[in-house]
Formats: sequence, structure tokens, C-alpha cells
Amino acid sequence: MNNIVQKIINNTGLSISFLIILSVFYFIGLGYVHLFDWDEINFAESAREMIVTGNYSLVQINFSPFWEKPPLFFWLQVISMKIFGVNEFAARFPNAVIGIVYLITFYLIGKKWFTPVFGIFWALLFFSSLLPHIYFRSGIIDPVFNYFIFLSVYFTILVFETNKRCYQYAFLAGICSGLSILTKGPVGFLIFLLTFSAYIVFNRFKKIPEWRYFLSFIMGASGIVCIWLSFELFQNGTDNLYKFIQYQLDLFNTPVAGHGQPFYYHFVIVFLGCFPISIFALPSFFKSDVAGSSNFRIWMVILFWVVMILFSITTTKIIHYSSMTYIPLSFLAALYIYKLHQQNSEVRKYVLNAFILIGLFWSIIFILVPYLLLKKELIIPYIKDDFAVQSLMTPIAWTGYEYLTGFIFLFGIIVSAIFLKRRSYIYSTFTTSITLGCVLLLFTFFVLPEIEGFTQGPVISFYKSIRGEDAYIESYGYKSYAQYFYADQKPVAGENRKNLEWLVNGPIDKPVYLVTKSNNTDLDDHANMRLIRKEGGFKFYKRLPVLGK
Repeated sequence: MNNIVQKIINNTGLSISFLIILSVFYFIGLGYVHLFDWDEINFAESAREMIVTGNYSLVQINFSPFWEKPPLFFWLQVISMKIFGVNEFAARFPNAVIGIVYLITFYLIGKKWFTPVFGIFWALLFFSSLLPHIYFRSGIIDPVFNYFIFLSVYFTILVFETNKRCYQYAFLAGICSGLSILTKGPVGFLIFLLTFSAYIVFNRFKKIPEWRYFLSFIMGASGIVCIWLSFELFQNGTDNLYKFIQYQLDLFNTPVAGHGQPFYYHFVIVFLGCFPISIFALPSFFKSDVAGSSNFRIWMVILFWVVMILFSITTTKIIHYSSMTYIPLSFLAALYIYKLHQQNSEVRKYVLNAFILIGLFWSIIFILVPYLLLKKELIIPYIKDDFAVQSLMTPIAWTGYEYLTGFIFLFGIIVSAIFLKRRSYIYSTFTTSITLGCVLLLFTFFVLPEIEGFTQGPVISFYKSIRGEDAYIESYGYKSYAQYFYADQKPVAGENRKNLEWLVNGPIDKPVYLVTKSNNTDLDDHANMRLIRKEGGFKFYKRLPVLGK
């Protein structure tokens, strides 16, 4: 067995093939559950509207300009939808592909900078961590966005580490920074700039590249950004660009509705959600005696803290805002495990204990979530929100064995901990990877559909039942994008389609469907609206055209 492992590790082709095979976990069941509001449906809908309108230069939602995001990720989703159709699998496919790219990139960089063993550790630890793994099975922007930021930082590291003048590294860093801006906005460059500046300050301004490197970087970044901006201004004018810039500024000053959280929010999310790399990385924050790691480690530590501090002080806090930390965290974790493997030393007691405790925490979560949803009568008396109660009352078919995923996860963590104790670090990392991959697949197929059934299942089923109908379809009293994507709405002339007052009381020319949460009574006694269905936590209303009364 050891000979097979060593053969794979020492052969680049075999290592990459192994990582590609492992990445199959990212693709299985991608389209098994519906897209989730808001972000997944929002982004997929923007890609769908590009296809419907044939306008690939303008990002839209409800066939109106959507100035919050640049177009790059939507273009990737459009390509995927052209191949696989407009569906959940296609919306998530780009991130599954970028997941493979991540693993191969980490392996190749780790191999180049250290050894093939380090590269394998880095790739496997990243694969075996909860939130990073989940994100590659999602349809959100951040995996692609973070990849370009990381590459911009990596090529900058090469600028500092290469003895001879290599302006192409600065140029590549600029291109990647420009692509990060084209993916999600100027925050991509802000993260890079803050990381670069912090590194310069850390070295007391002793390591500052000559001006030609800055010029190369600017040429690379501005080349990408200016091409997009020129096309945007030519096609859509200045209004959308102004609103885009204003929105980016507002994210730092004003909390988005429902996303105001305490300062420590991202610290908790990253520590618990990035298990096990959040545990293994702890010793590497303070020092590392692995040969050749010093400067790379400093860059990764700085990148981690820049992201954590930046998004902790912003007023808008969303779980994936801190996802850029996953990359430096995985490197620091690999650095620690690699040192243990290289020196055949024993894992620190606090690291092993934390690994077991957090592993036990997630095992309990995987057990309790399906169990409590199955035995919902145990928790309903403690819930004061009528919408949540009505949602939980949605009839769902359970097998009764869904909670076993937690026991499988616990078993894998115990086996992995035993390998850690025995200093078999390759086997421990591989065991954690396979355990997480299998458990998340089981969760996707046997638990997530039931959770969705309680949350958004009824409303998505309703939208699919009226899919393609020539009608006005909107949510009422809460924000959602599901009605656009799952009802397959087409562009309609005029702005009245977005005016709820007009939809309820105005001279409509076709049927209106409005969906509210169960605790919203605004339309219950309204003369124009008729309650046609009540299911789960939602109520569904219909209004016929004035001439059809």
C-alpha cells in the first residue's frame, strides 16, 4: 500500500489524475436539489436572462439592469447552460470545474515550492474541509473570484522571490487582479492591494519592486478592466457603471437587509466551517521551521488577516465574504501536517483534541438536523415565528435513517484521529477527504431535499406548476428571485411588472400571481386577490385581468 501511495505522490501525472478522480465528488448530485435563494438563483437567473435576451454584455435581473456584479461568472454559467440546458446542474457546473483547477493548482505550486508530498497534502486538506468543499458544489461567484485573487498574490510572490528580472510575473499578477475585478468587482483589487501593502510594511519598506514591475502590473490589470469598461460604456452608458460603483461602496457602509452581524461573525464561521484546516493551521500562524516556507507563509498569514479584518469591519456580513481565507488557511494547515510528516513528529495535543472536539460537534450537527426535523414536534413549541412553524409543518417523506450520515462522519473522524496519533499523516488526510466527500454526498441525496422541502420546496413547486404561463408573477412582502428562474419568465414591456401596487390594484392586462409568507395577512381580505393555495409557510394568490372579471 505504501509503495502505491509513494508512486502516486512522486509521479506528477498520477497525482493530477488522482486529484481529478477525487474531484468527481464535486459533480455527483450537482442538480439534485433546487437552487437556493438568494445568491444561487440570483446568479443563475442573470445567466438565463442573458440567453433569453441574447444580450451578453448587460447583467440583468427581472430583465432590468443588475449593477451589483460584473459579467465574468455569468458568462461561465451561460456557456454551461448552452451545453447542459438551463438547470441547476449547469448553474453549479463552473464551480465544480474550478474545484478541479484549485486542487491541481495547489498540488503544482506545493510541488514547485516544496515537494510533491506537500502539494498532495495541500490539495487533500483543501478538499477535506467543509465550507470549501460545499462551495464547489454551489452556484455562487466566490470560488472563481477567490482563485484569481490568489493567483494575483502568488505571481506577486514570484516577483519578490525570483532573482532575475521577470516582469511577466507582475504582468500575470495584474491580469489575474483584473479578472477578479471582472468577476465580482473592485474588492478583488482592494484585497490584493491591502495584502501587498501589508507585506511591504511588514518588511519595513525594504523590499519594494522597481517601478517597471508596477507598470507591468498596471498594464495587465488595466488591459482586462478597460476592455470591459469600454464595452460596458459603449453598450450601456454610464448609469449602470455609476450604480455599480455606488453599490460596492454601500456594502462597506450600510448592512444589506438581513446581513448585519457582530464583529466576530467571520471568525466563528471560518473556525467552525473550515474544519479541519482551521485546526491544523493554528500552529503555522506563529512559526514554521519547514525549509523554504518563511516568505510564502508570511504572505499567506497576511492575506488571511487582511480578509478577516476587512470583512469584519464592513457592515454587511455574509457567510461567503470571508471565503478568501480558505486558501491561506489550507496552506498553513498543509505546512503543519507536512512538517509532522517530514520530521515524523507527534501532533500537538491541543491540535488533536480540537480536531476530535470540532469533529464531534459536526457529527452531532449531522445527526441532530435530520433527527429534529423528523421529530419536529420536539422543537415547534419553542419557535415563536409563525412562518417557521408553518414551514416545519410541510409534510415530508423521511426514511428515518438520514441521521446516520452523522455517525458515518464521526466514524471517519475517529479513524482519522487514530492515524494522526500514529503519525500516519497521509492516511489521516486521505481518510478525512473520503469521509467528507461521502458524507456530503449522502447529505445531498437524503437530507438536503427534505430541508429544502421545509424551506423553499412549496414555493418552487408552485412556480414550476405555472412555468411559462403568460402572467405577472412576484413575491410579496419578502425578497426572492425564485419566481423569475423557476417560472421561466420572459421580458415584458413597461415597468408596471415590478410595481406591486399596480399588480394588486391597477388595470392589469393578464393574470397576476403573488406569493407571500404565511404570517403576512395584507392580501387575505383584499377584494382583488384570491387565495388559491396555502402550503408550508407560503400563501399563493391570483388576480385575473380586469376584463376577465
